[in-house]
Amino acid sequence: MVSHIELLQYITLTDWIVFFVVLAATLASVLYGQSLKSKLSEKEKNSTVELLLMGRRLTLPFFVATLVATWYGGIFGVTALTFEKGIYNFLTQGVFWYLSYLIFALFLVKKIRQHQAMTIAGLAGQMFGPKAERLTACLNFLNLLPLAYTISLGLFLQAIFGGSLTLNTTIGVALVTAWSIWGGFRAVVFSDLVQFVFMILGVVLIVVFAWLQMGDPTTLLDKLPETHFDWSGGESIGTTLVWGFIALSTLVDPNFYQRCLAAETERVAKNGILISTVIWFLFDCCTTLGALYARAALPDANPQHAYLQFSMQLLPAGVRGLILAGILATILSTLVAYLFNAATCLSYDLVTYKEKFKRWHHHLALIAVATLSILLGIQFDGDVVGVWKTLGSFSAACLLFPLLLGQWAPGAISQKQFCWAVSLGCFGIVSWKTLNHVYSFSDLDEFYIGLLLTSIPLLPSLMRKKA
Repeated sequence: MVSHIELLQYITLTDWIVFFVVLAATLASVLYGQSLKSKLSEKEKNSTVELLLMGRRLTLPFFVATLVATWYGGIFGVTALTFEKGIYNFLTQGVFWYLSYLIFALFLVKKIRQHQAMTIAGLAGQMFGPKAERLTACLNFLNLLPLAYTISLGLFLQAIFGGSLTLNTTIGVALVTAWSIWGGFRAVVFSDLVQFVFMILGVVLIVVFAWLQMGDPTTLLDKLPETHFDWSGGESIGTTLVWGFIALSTLVDPNFYQRCLAAETERVAKNGILISTVIWFLFDCCTTLGALYARAALPDANPQHAYLQFSMQLLPAGVRGLILAGILATILSTLVAYLFNAATCLSYDLVTYKEKFKRWHHHLALIAVATLSILLGIQFDGDVVGVWKTLGSFSAACLLFPLLLGQWAPGAISQKQFCWAVSLGCFGIVSWKTLNHVYSFSDLDEFYIGLLLTSIPLLPSLMRKKA
């Protein structure tokens, strides 16, 4: 692993000034957002819809900024995957997801906006019943635990300041939690606006300087292994397709639903997702190219730190500080959103009755989620991609079909069938993964077992509905 001393030798006073100016701008944007609340009535200021959805006032610029910024906190995971497997990353973490975004925008936004739910679990409750709402909330909570992003923040701080991953993760998450407790969803949105600008600027500048100093991307063909330009990445079709199904978890992702429910209008939500998809494509092009340049320049570097190490060696003074701020913005924007929504899931959907929900319930939940994320994140030992695959499998395999059927074919399945299908899928994933770990009898991913077992209880009802 690259030493923080090695990185610090590249960082000048100018870089630190730029870095902290960006952080100050982020704080200023949050303070400005909070000042706008003075225009609201006391009832609106203290309402649950203000705390969780910013009063359903998201305009198009804010919608795009907060959605784009929220979705890319695992930058070290993405660049590490590119460093090791090349353009396989662009397929599994890019193309598959773009298709999901388009499906969401074109076919789901209108249906979601028909419900006046506060969360995706609440929407499931409206479609099926209270038991379905609680079960959905449980799986969403697993999906929302920001383990990958606590790891990413810890890795970033460790690379800059040294010390153990555990210590850096704990300090970073503690500061983010305090921020979230203070500002609510409004603070998330206004901080995302500034972080959106710098995360985009950061990845673009890395590619620009790499192109100027190392040559255009075609020169990478001679500098990198041929396998880095193989779309399969050396993985089987089955393993690759798992990422495709995990990308479909976007269709049941709480962050997407939250922003669609918070948008001013259906048109804002639909157009916002389409614009965001274009930005995500450009962002992925830059991170993939940047990581490929890093592999060509530093072939023996640690994959988790290579992108950061490369950018520090590549860029001039001042720009380095901007890049550091951009990378930190990428991580923080996602971590804050996931912490906030996980706390919402725990406090609003699971623990308290909605009519008795108070702001302090959400604050306690934030502290609990942050603590749990640190403790569990340590167990993955910096493996961001492993976290995505493990927790993403439950949501994609077990909630995808039941929730989509509830929206596209209302009344086709009952609450009992929903709960039975989801529970069976979860049982299948856990059982298959456990048995395969002990006996190693199959290469079949546990995701497929969960998807199959979730689908079986739904088929009879679908056939009757069709008839």
